[in-house]
Amino acid sequence: MPVTVNKELCIGCGACVGVCPVGALELDEEGKSESNEEICIGCGACIGTCPVEAITEK
Repeated sequence: MPVTVNKELCIGCGACVGVCPVGALELDEEGKSESNEEICIGCGACIGTCPVEAITEK
């Protein structure tokens, strides 16, 4: 299941971007993380990496 990012909680640290094995996460123009649901394989690696718990399963 793809992940979703709560942009209100996201601090823009980029930790999730670095651990995504398929490159489904990137920082947007505001410096917040966003997930490309078409690429996301739902592995959850980013969920455990986020220090503020801004990423959850959709």
